[in-house]
Amino acid sequence: MKRRRDEAAEMEIVWQTPANPPERHDYIFRNGKRHVRPYYFEFISHVKNRWAGKTIVDLFTEEFKGRPYDYYVNAVQSGRIQVDGEMVPVSYIVRSSQKISHFVHRHEPPVLALDVSVLQKEPDVLTICKPASVPVHPCGQYRKNTVVGILQAEHGLAPLFLLLLWISFLPLTLMSAIHRLDRLVSGLLILARSASKADSFRQQIEAGMVQKQYIAKVTGVFPDDEVGNCCGNTPLKGKSACTKFTRISTNGTHSIVLCEPITGRTHQLVIMNNSIILLPWLKERSSSLPSFFLCHPIANDMLYLSEFSVDRSTKGLSADRAAANSGCSLPSSSPKSCVDEYCDDNSTVDFSIDPMCTNCPNLTPKGYDEDEEGLWLHCIRYCGPDWVYECPHPEWASHD
Repeated sequence: MKRRRDEAAEMEIVWQTPANPPERHDYIFRNGKRHVRPYYFEFISHVKNRWAGKTIVDLFTEEFKGRPYDYYVNAVQSGRIQVDGEMVPVSYIVRSSQKISHFVHRHEPPVLALDVSVLQKEPDVLTICKPASVPVHPCGQYRKNTVVGILQAEHGLAPLFLLLLWISFLPLTLMSAIHRLDRLVSGLLILARSASKADSFRQQIEAGMVQKQYIAKVTGVFPDDEVGNCCGNTPLKGKSACTKFTRISTNGTHSIVLCEPITGRTHQLVIMNNSIILLPWLKERSSSLPSFFLCHPIANDMLYLSEFSVDRSTKGLSADRAAANSGCSLPSSSPKSCVDEYCDDNSTVDFSIDPMCTNCPNLTPKGYDEDEEGLWLHCIRYCGPDWVYECPHPEWASHD
């Protein structure tokens, strides 16, 4: 539902809510990146018990620190922040469970301008090739710049909902992703187009009947023999995670490795390939780990490289730029970046300026790197008792 409101500046604004699907004209393509044209959006939340008793301005200043205090004062005074659909004074004290609306000029982070290509379209299953840097579903500041949003806008597909095993009781009336890929990972993504098919996939996954394969580009010459590794009973005291690695090829500098997870753990492949040297005390115990486990990280991910580790999430660094700043230059997995030219061209030609927006006149939101690449990790195959789905290999998987 779209709603119109008159601002003090007599500017007519069309407010969007999650009910408004993305459309093809919402996207702007510049310098190899897919941007979202900034749009007006209503964020809705309800007052938590720990928020109750605070003034509306203090609540936003303390809980949502992405904008300054003065912005929130102006937002309340102008009606951009409302309580139960009504304007309130800046001194208003909120009560538990009240509805709070924050009307913002929303800027989404850019992603790589790569197609979300449909691989197979069956009556109850859709498979796609997910590009790196694009999240699967709306999360954080991403809404339209997601696999779900792009499929809606460019392929006219119904809204997609991620099927999470621990919330499988949610109604699945349209389409569900039966698994997920991290934002920086590319490759095969399977979508069930009915609740019954989604439930069938879920049962097979939970029963351990589904096998999956990834390929990764790692540093060094990976061992020629098949290598299996299980992590468990370590100082981390986490659940065990097992993966089988097989070298596909090598050029003496990098190796293409087939990765077959036996268990399913968060960031399992990235951590295993990148040696889990996350803490100094674990590094001291590295002698107990196989040598291959310490020497073959994913070749363009600096997050887990112990020697050059950088917190790129807080420093605003992509994988390749973190490597460059660490003195360890890596070849890029994407077209040459033109960051300086892009900044000069970060103009307002394609969208209107909002006088209260803290991101305008820039197209991208503050704090996001303009030169982000995807990881060299790609899902190529999922198979079950009576089905197989595959995805083509990416360009970086060739040593030519």
